[in-house]
Amino acid sequence: MAKYLVIVESPAKVKTIKKFLGAKYEVMASNGHVRDFPKSQFGIDVDHDYEPKYITIRGKGDILAGLRKEAKKADKVYLATDPDREGEAISWHLMKALKLDELKDKKVYRISFNEITKNAVKSSLKAPRQIDMNLVDAQQTRRILDRMVGYSISPLLWAKVKRGLSAGRVQSVALRIICDREDEINAFIPEEYWNLDADLTDGHAKKPLIAKFHGTADGKVAIHNKKELDQILKNLENAHYVVDEVKHGERTKKPPIPFTTSTMQQEASKVLNFSTQKTMRLAQQLYEGVEVKGHGTIALITYLRTDSTRVAEEADQAARAYIGQNYGEKYVSEGETAKKGGAKIQDAHEAIRPTDVTLTPDRVRHDLTPEQYRLYRLIWGRFTACQMSNAVYDNVVVDAGSAGYLFRANYSEQKFAGYTAVYEEAKDEETSEVRRPLPSLKQGDAVELKNVTKEQQFTQPPARYTEATLIRAMEEKGIGRPSTYAPTISTILSRNYVVKEGRYLRPTNLGIVVTEMMEEYFRNIVDLKFTANMETDLDKIEAGKMAWKDVLREYYKDFDANLNNAEIQLEGKHLKVPDEESDEVCPNCGRKLVYKNGRFGRFLACPGYPECSFTMPIVVEMPGKCPACGGRLLKRTSRKGFAYYACERGHDCPGHGE
Repeated sequence: MAKYLVIVESPAKVKTIKKFLGAKYEVMASNGHVRDFPKSQFGIDVDHDYEPKYITIRGKGDILAGLRKEAKKADKVYLATDPDREGEAISWHLMKALKLDELKDKKVYRISFNEITKNAVKSSLKAPRQIDMNLVDAQQTRRILDRMVGYSISPLLWAKVKRGLSAGRVQSVALRIICDREDEINAFIPEEYWNLDADLTDGHAKKPLIAKFHGTADGKVAIHNKKELDQILKNLENAHYVVDEVKHGERTKKPPIPFTTSTMQQEASKVLNFSTQKTMRLAQQLYEGVEVKGHGTIALITYLRTDSTRVAEEADQAARAYIGQNYGEKYVSEGETAKKGGAKIQDAHEAIRPTDVTLTPDRVRHDLTPEQYRLYRLIWGRFTACQMSNAVYDNVVVDAGSAGYLFRANYSEQKFAGYTAVYEEAKDEETSEVRRPLPSLKQGDAVELKNVTKEQQFTQPPARYTEATLIRAMEEKGIGRPSTYAPTISTILSRNYVVKEGRYLRPTNLGIVVTEMMEEYFRNIVDLKFTANMETDLDKIEAGKMAWKDVLREYYKDFDANLNNAEIQLEGKHLKVPDEESDEVCPNCGRKLVYKNGRFGRFLACPGYPECSFTMPIVVEMPGKCPACGGRLLKRTSRKGFAYYACERGHDCPGHGE
């Protein structure tokens, strides 16, 4: 009886896939990559045309031995790693590590599938192929470029700034984007302006019409200062208000496009407050398979690393049938599923979607963890919405005039839910539309002024990046790819280049010093256009339109010159990182406490060390006051990572220990 071996990346997939195949198939896992560069050496032979040197990753010897044993017994070997560059490279490394290309009378094939379902897995076995070396070369080039930067610059950072630091081809650019935004915030000069609202009534409505100052008949006018405001108010004294125009209209809102890796991470951050790392971990679990009552172990979503929004015809039709049966035919979209294109799309993968639209979030809720459920509900809702009709709104705009000035009120009411019956996108900022019925008014109606509300405002600097907005910025600028966003953000946080304050990412003094050094000595590495062009070159390698060694030769020539120059210029120098002061005062000596990093994370310490060795956890003030003494309530974190709340006076608080 013939026997076949299927090798996947993750052990979690083994059980899911094994139940789809017969007894003659053995399914085993490589546990990710099996070969990489040696840790103690550069691993790239520059003198021999940038030939990489790979060794077996420590701890993978037993795994490879088991795979080699099964491969010798099998008539056919199927390499079923993930359907992307990284997966293709793992298959190639497996081929080399297991010496599959040397085994006689052995048929070795590469198969890939976008979803771990019975149909997808069986279909892939019917369409085996050879390893795509263009994909492998693109991955090798990326890995070698990252190695050049990390292995060469990180020791320089250790010597000139601080031990434990690192640089990276994508990581350093992401950090620069955050630092550039901080420079914009620091350079921002607020400008004054005023809001002016008029509460108008026709004498019949229970609630007044709240109309905002718009300008004049000639166009919008901004109120820049109190002097301009007072002049407008003076002109409006004893003036009569008349409805100039009432516009009725209909507005449609199209459903969103399906999730890519980037948009899934952004939406999960905004809606669920998940970090990119958590989102990818949970999505991996949903992709590899979970135990669902009545179904066994099944995968709930398609492959999670993709920048495509394409949806398979079969999935599209299944979603439309589900919507028609459960919501009615008028909720089914008449057009094609929204798609996007462009040069940045790396592959022909599908968007992220549920493998079976009939497995609604409610049906699988009790089989998932709360966090898995919340992410699956988001993915299921987004995909289902994509096949649904537009939401329709009735709009009313009322313009009221007085003394040559124009006041405007907007109103919008949903007329037909459409796709919003299952999904609503997170909003970055609140809408300014009035969400209550307006008085029934027509052109020429006289209205009476009940009240005027004036409010001084100042323009605000651009907001710091959140994880979601940073990913969006990186995607728009062509920095990195779906697989790099989460690890990049995780790295700059773990290196303390950036800290999270609420949802926002703020560069630390360490991050600013490192970025300034990179900008001075390694300008290309932190140049956004240069990095984006490098990603384009990787895409060209993948498409077979560029030789990978040519890219390495061109890159290394300038990089090596910059590295030598940096080592010469920094000879004997040490770049000092200024302490970051807090608002907290040392109770022992009165100095302002500064932020430090330790084995348990960031903490506050007295800058007077060693004369004064006072330390304390970082202060996060909570709403309310201590019921025992009226002091501030602070959020603390224990050494085991648990959050708790305590009075700022600690043991001195009368309520301590109660």
